[in-house]
Amino acid sequence: MAVQSLQRDYKVIENLKLSKVYLPILDKLLEDISQECYNAKRLLAKDKIRVVRWVKTDEYFSDLIVATAGEDQVFTYANIALKTQVEKLLISHHNK
Repeated sequence: MAVQSLQRDYKVIENLKLSKVYLPILDKLLEDISQECYNAKRLLAKDKIRVVRWVKTDEYFSDLIVATAGEDQVFTYANIALKTQVEKLLISHHNK
C-alpha cells in the first residue's frame, strides 16, 4: 500500500516546480520500501504463506486474503488504520 501511494504521489510531484528536490527523496523511499516488501514476501514464502489478494470491501474496510499451507485466511482491516500505518512508515523512513 505504501508503494502504491508513493507511485501515485510521484506523478503529482513530477509536475511541481520543486520536483528536482522532492523526486530524489521519493526515489529513495520507493527503493527502500520496495526492498523491505520484497524481503518480507521472501520470508513469508519460506513458510508457504503468500498474499493472494487485497479487496476493498467498502469505504471503511478492506480484506486481505492470505494463502497458507493449510487454507486461505481472510483478514479485515480498517482503511483509516491502514492509512495511518502507511503514513507512519513513510515518516519513519524519511527520518532515517
